Order: sequence, then structure tokens, then C-alpha cells
Amino acid sequence: MATIELVPFFEERYREIEDYLLFLQSVEEAARAGTPRLRGTGAPITTTQKKILNSSFYLQLYNLVEATVLRCLEAVVGAIEEAERRPNELSIRLRTEWVRSVARTHSNLGPDKRLQAALDLCEQLLQQMPIKGFKIEPGGGGNWDDSSIEKLCERVGCGLVSSPDVVRAAKRHIRDDMGALKLVKNRRNGLAHGSLSFVDCSDGVTVTELGALAAAVGDYLREAVDCFVRFIKAEVAETEVVTAS
Repeated sequence: MATIELVPFFEERYREIEDYLLFLQSVEEAARAGTPRLRGTGAPITTTQKKILNSSFYLQLYNLVEATVLRCLEAVVGAIEEAERRPNELSIRLRTEWVRSVARTHSNLGPDKRLQAALDLCEQLLQQMPIKGFKIEPGGGGNWDDSSIEKLCERVGCGLVSSPDVVRAAKRHIRDDMGALKLVKNRRNGLAHGSLSFVDCSDGVTVTELGALAAAVGDYLREAVDCFVRFIKAEVAETEVVTAS
């Protein structure tokens, strides 16, 4: 019987976010009494360095978003394989994803490889073998936000239900007419691709604002994880899903 530790995984990753936020708060509080300095060396933490530290928070938050999405998909596949489900036992949407994976319908293949993929699909259907080597293609490609998560959930058949307060907090415009997850994605991509410097990224951004951003992102992802937990229970009744550490 499989153990899918989605909630403990998420909470462990989110604690990393909270720990870094506490560090940023300590630096900001120290700066109110003057330039903070490193004990032992006396080296100052400059305004530029504080901005760089704050900007790194966007990278951490985006890492949480993408890691959560990927782990949820892995949990779905792991539960299906552990329960030895066969293709005819899957919902139509998961069966579609299985065909996409085995037949490699969205891959750029030569004729021979495409034929082999088709033969592999036929063999598994004819033999009614338990599903193995299944992978749900996540997509996203460095562009995970609330909209792309909602589209993915719809694609695989996981009903994403979020409470009104969580949805409002996630979609409320914070900066540049973007909600929390879209802002995190935008800042992360700007940093990753070099179009935004670490100093400019957090210019004018307070640690309080970063904390509110983290809370909005965390609450949204936490409810998404809960939806995947329920989805796995519904799709694979024989699989035990751990919902607490």
C-alpha cells in the first residue's frame, strides 16, 4: 500500500520559507538601529545586500510552487502504479494522460520511434498489464502560477476547490497588476533570465510585503495539495494517503 506524503512534504518546504522570512525580518529590524553588522567580523550588511537577500525570497517561493505541483503529479502516478491499476480502470482524463505518456503523442519523434510507441501502447492494452512507467507531463516550463495550476488540475480531472478568502488573497493585485503567484512567477523569471537585477527586483519592497506574499502563495498551494489528496483517494481507493506528519 502506497504512502503519499503530500502534506508533510509541502509543510516541510513551507517551513523553509518561514525560516528565511524570519532571517529577513531580523536583518530589517537590526537596520532600524543603524547599519547591521556581522558579529565577529564587524562587516556591514549594506542596503544593496539587503535588497539582494529580499529578492532571493522570490526564487524560494517559486521553487515551492513548482516543487508542489510536480510532487502532486508524482503522487497521482505513484498511487496508480502502487495499486496496480490498469488503463481501463482510469478516469477518462487520466487515461488520456496515460495514452499521451505511453504513445508519446506530444513528442517530436521519427517514424520508427513513433511506431514503437504505438506498439508499446497496443501491447499494454492487449495484455491489460498494470500501469508502469507512467508520467503525467506537467507543462508549465517555468511559468507556474494560479492560472496554470488551475488548467493543469482541469486537465487531469482534479477538481480544484479553494475557499473564497484564499482565492481573493491569491488573485488580488499586489504590484504591476499581478496577484501573488503571478508576481512570484514574473519576478523569478526576470531574475532567472537576467532581465531583472536582484537589486531592482526588491526595490521598495518591505519584508512585511514579502510575508503577506508568502502567506497568500502558501495558503493557495496548501488548498491545492488538499484537493490532490482527495483526488487520489477518489481515484485510487486502495491507496493510503497521509495527510499529516
